[in-house]
Amino acid sequence: MAIRFSVDVGGTFSDLVVADGASGRTAVAKGPSTPQAAEDGVLALVGSALPAEQLSEADLFLHGTTVGLNTVLERTGDPVGLITTEGFRDVLEVRRGTRAEMLALQWSPPEPLVPRRLRREVRERVLSDGSVDTPLDGDAVRDAVAVFRAEGVDAVAVALINSYVNPAHELEIERLLRAEGFTGQVSLSHQVAREYREYERTSTTVIDGYVRRRVAGYLGRLEAGLRDKGFRGTALVARSGGGVMTFAAAAQRPVETMMSGPAAGAVGAGVLAAELGYRSGVAIDVGGTSFDTSLITDGVPAVRFLGEVDGHPIKTSWVDVRSIGAGGGSLAHVDAGGLVRVGPRSAGASPGPAAYGRGGTQATVTDAAAHLGMLGFGELAGDLTLDFAAAQSALADIGAKASLDTGDAAAGIMRIAAAMMAGAIRQVTLEEGVDPRELPLVAYGGAGPLFATLLAAELEMDTIIVPRSAGNFSALGLLMQDVVSEAAQTAAGPLTAEHLEKLAAIGDELFAELAAGPEDGSSLIRETTVELRYAGQEHTLSVPVDLLRPVVPALDDLRSEFTGQHRRSFGYDLGETPLEAVTVRARTRIVLDRPEPAEEPAAATGGEPRTRDAYSFEQDCWTRFRVLEHDRLGDGPVAGPAIVTENTTTTYLDHGWSARREPGGSLVLTRKAANR
Repeated sequence: MAIRFSVDVGGTFSDLVVADGASGRTAVAKGPSTPQAAEDGVLALVGSALPAEQLSEADLFLHGTTVGLNTVLERTGDPVGLITTEGFRDVLEVRRGTRAEMLALQWSPPEPLVPRRLRREVRERVLSDGSVDTPLDGDAVRDAVAVFRAEGVDAVAVALINSYVNPAHELEIERLLRAEGFTGQVSLSHQVAREYREYERTSTTVIDGYVRRRVAGYLGRLEAGLRDKGFRGTALVARSGGGVMTFAAAAQRPVETMMSGPAAGAVGAGVLAAELGYRSGVAIDVGGTSFDTSLITDGVPAVRFLGEVDGHPIKTSWVDVRSIGAGGGSLAHVDAGGLVRVGPRSAGASPGPAAYGRGGTQATVTDAAAHLGMLGFGELAGDLTLDFAAAQSALADIGAKASLDTGDAAAGIMRIAAAMMAGAIRQVTLEEGVDPRELPLVAYGGAGPLFATLLAAELEMDTIIVPRSAGNFSALGLLMQDVVSEAAQTAAGPLTAEHLEKLAAIGDELFAELAAGPEDGSSLIRETTVELRYAGQEHTLSVPVDLLRPVVPALDDLRSEFTGQHRRSFGYDLGETPLEAVTVRARTRIVLDRPEPAEEPAAATGGEPRTRDAYSFEQDCWTRFRVLEHDRLGDGPVAGPAIVTENTTTTYLDHGWSARREPGGSLVLTRKAANR
C-alpha cells in the first residue's frame, strides 16, 4: 500500500488522516469546515497538512461528505419536475398514509420536494408482468416539457408504474425530453431504484434529481482542486451502505452518498472492535453538530435497504445509523415553560461555541463541558485554547432564565444531551431486541470520548473503546473501506427451484451492469442476497445466499436461514407457511489494502501529572481530577477520576472507571461492578 489519505467533513470540523504504506505510520489533522463552499475547507486542510511531494505520491483519496444530505435538509437543490403515470400524480403527498408522530396533534408531513404544479401525468400503463397495457402518449410528455421550461426546471425525475419490470416507456420519455430540447438532469426510476413500492421509488428518484447537480458539481470542483495541488491518484467517496465508489459513479448515483461520513465511521468501529476481540458493539460518533449511533454485529454495522432524510424515503442500501441534533456545538436554550433544552440547532463552525472565542455568545454543550472542567485546561486540536470566561458568561444567561446557578446549568445541559444520545442508542439496541449492557461502547468523534462514561452509566454498560485519534476516526474509517457497487431488482414469486433460477439469471444481468472500480491488484468478490417473506406478509428479511451459478442453493437451507432470522428479529416463526422471494440484490467488492496499525512507541514517562477541579457525575460533586497525556499513559491501568488528552479529543474518566492503553493506541475503559 502506497500513500493514501482521507478527509471526512463534519458540521464544525473536517478531519484528515494520511496513511503511509512504506512506514506503516498514520498522521492526523483537523481544520474548520466551510459549509458555504465545502470544497474550500477540504482543499485548505489538505494544503496545510499534506506536503506537495507526499500528495503527488498518493494513490488514493477517500472522502466522506454530507453535501447531498445537507442539500435535502436545507432545501437548496435544483427545481425538479416529475413525470409519472396517470393517476399517480400525488403519490409524494399520499405517502403511506401514516403519521410519524402518532401523539402530535399538530404534526404534518414534510412538504414534497416537487410542488404539485410540477408533477405531470402521462397516459401509459405497464402491467406487473412487464406487458404494455396502454402505449405512451408522447404529446403529454411534450406538454410537460413546456411547463418545465416555463417554470425554470433544471432536473426531471421520471417514475412510471411497474417500470422496474419494463423500462421502455421511461427510456422513451428521456428520448422525447432531449428531442424537445431539455438539457438538464434526467433521473429514471428504473436506473435509480429498480424495486417495487411506488412511493419509495418515486421519492428516491426525485431526490436523485434534486441533489445530482450539487453533488456532481462539488465532487468535480474538489477533484479539480486536488489535481491542481498535484494529486494524480484515484478519488473515492463513501457510500451510505458501506464501501466507497468513484467520484464519477457518485455523480451519477448521488443518492448512494447521503450518509457518507457516518457510514465510514461505523464500518471502522466494527473493524476496531473485532481487532480487540469484540464481535459486537455500539458505535457512537459525537461531532460538533450531530450524534450518530449504530449497532455492530459480527464486526460489521447493520445495513438496511431503505433510508430516510427529513421524512423523505430513499431506497438504497443504508448503514443503520440513527442521528439526532446533539453534539459539541448544540445550542442550549430555555423553553416557554422554563425548562432547559439542548439542540437541535448548532453553533456550527462559525461562530462556534462561546468558549472558542470566535464571537459566539449562546451556550453550547462544549461550553458546559469546559465550565465543568471536563476538557482539562482547554488545550484543543488546531492550537485552540478555550475561553473559560466566555463559556461561563454564556452559561450564566441560561442559568438566570432557568433559575439555576451556572454550575447546575452546565451539569444539566450535559445530562440532557446524554439522555438524548442514550435514547438514540436504545433505538438501535433495545428496539432491535439487543441488550446494550452486554456490549462495548465504541466512542469516537471530537466529543465521543467526552460523553462515553456518561452514556455508559445511563445504559449500564461496563466497557468502552476509545480509538486512537478518536476525533479523526471517521476519516480513518474511510481507509478501511472496499470499493463497492450494488444493484437490485424486484421479481416477486413463490420460493421454488424454478423461481430461484429466474433470480439467478437476474443476478447475472445485475453483475454485468455493475461498474468496476480501481483494480489496484486487488480481488473482486461477488455477493448476492434475496429478500424473503412469508406468503401474505408485507415486509421482507434479507438473507445472504449464493446465487452465482452453477450453484443453486437448497430450498431447505434458505428456509432454515430465513426462519432463524425471523425468530431472532420477531421472537417467533410461522412454521411451514410458504415463503416468497421478492427482490434479488447483487454486490461487488474490490478489496483494498488497509493500513496496518503501527507499533506504538514506548510511552513517555516522568513528571507529575497536572490536576484540576472538575465535576464528577458519578459522585454528583466537584472533585480533583488528574489531567494526563495519552502518550504518557504507560502499560498499566489508569484509575479515574482523570482526564486523558490527545491531539484530537479528550476522554473524561469518571469515578469508578479505569483505562488501559492497548498496543495500537486505543483505550479500553472498564467500570467497577460496585459502580453499576
